[in-house]
Amino acid sequence: MKVLKFGGTSVGSVENMNAVMQLITDGEKKLVVLSAMSGTTNALVEISDYLYKKNKDAARSKIGKLEQTYKDVVDNLFQAATRKQEGLKIIKQCFDTIRKQAGGTFSEIQEKTILAQGELISTGLFTQLMLENGHKTKLLPALDFMRIDSEKAADLDAITQNIDQVLQKVGEADYYITQGFICRNDQNEIDNLQRGGSDYTASLIGAALNASEVQIWTDIDGFHNNDPRFVNNTKKIEQLSFNEAAELAYFGAKILHPQTVLPAKLHNIPVRLKNTMNPSDTGTLITSKSSGTGIKAVAAKDGITAIKIRSDRMLMAYGFLKNVFEIFEFFKTPIDMISTSEVAVSLTVDTPSTLPDIVRELKEYGEVEVDEDQTIICIVGDIIQEERGFGATVFNALEGIPIRMISYGGSRNNISVLVHSKYKQQTLQAISDNLLETE
Repeated sequence: MKVLKFGGTSVGSVENMNAVMQLITDGEKKLVVLSAMSGTTNALVEISDYLYKKNKDAARSKIGKLEQTYKDVVDNLFQAATRKQEGLKIIKQCFDTIRKQAGGTFSEIQEKTILAQGELISTGLFTQLMLENGHKTKLLPALDFMRIDSEKAADLDAITQNIDQVLQKVGEADYYITQGFICRNDQNEIDNLQRGGSDYTASLIGAALNASEVQIWTDIDGFHNNDPRFVNNTKKIEQLSFNEAAELAYFGAKILHPQTVLPAKLHNIPVRLKNTMNPSDTGTLITSKSSGTGIKAVAAKDGITAIKIRSDRMLMAYGFLKNVFEIFEFFKTPIDMISTSEVAVSLTVDTPSTLPDIVRELKEYGEVEVDEDQTIICIVGDIIQEERGFGATVFNALEGIPIRMISYGGSRNNISVLVHSKYKQQTLQAISDNLLETE
């Protein structure tokens, strides 16, 4: 069985929902993961923000407008009166839940319950559309099988066990529909896999079912070798290894959720990125095999802060770095890049909320400098081969661009440089002109 995921744009209108239905109904059994219709999650976040601020009048107004939008969707999506009634029942149930959460003291639990309604609506309506058109379809409630543990990490063992039970319960079908993004935590509360998490849902389900392939359908043909928003004439990449795709996703390629690759890699399940608007295109295939040596692509990750700790106590000392890294561990803040010298260490983070606390603790060990508005530029491929001198080639290509940090040799798939964000486009263009074209 294949697992297919469709994002918010792919199901963002009545026309797009019908197009997805035509695309998937080829007689081959499959499980389909859907995001909320485009714009819905943003609207639900806005409602939650109003409720946190205790502006219930604004929240009620926004809820009413969103509900009417969905009533219009139901009216246009279905032909039969009975299906329209079923659609309106789905809308009423979800918006009754939203209004119930908005009634009392608002908390993170209430917010996550509200955010879950977008996926519950899209999958409910899409299942009814499939049934109206004569397709044997069953809805699998993701809240019955998707689980995260106390550390907010996906619990694949629980997911595997639960989804088998849910499939047996709902019975045989040609097409199974379920929600991306949403799950339950270790307290059995409604939770989620964070924004973009529907990709991750599809990969986890693929691993749990030992799927033949996981397909991520979006509004772009696949991974491009550079960011088309900043650089002209980018090219689609036909094939990537799991490691290459993971580096690109983590360091800013928006087409794929950063955690998507790991479950597929561990179970050796191919992942294919496809374009809903151009289904005949082959997309980008991600497998355990590399498509050859050389530079494949570049990605950029914004919102980075560089921190430098300088201390003479580092000189000829051991245990200093351990103490520094334990501060980041305590505040649950991951580190992206690291560069060290005999008396200083520089590193980068992308979590500004914990920065004041981290800086305060670091000052006990030495002088601390903080540089905000930084961007990591990640150059990816099967590239770390000293005999070809890729390092020198990269640095020559970036001549004239001020580089704050470099990371080279930690992975055979990645050379990263840190620049001020104002040099981001210049850096991407230089890589395109001097490296990607020659490759």
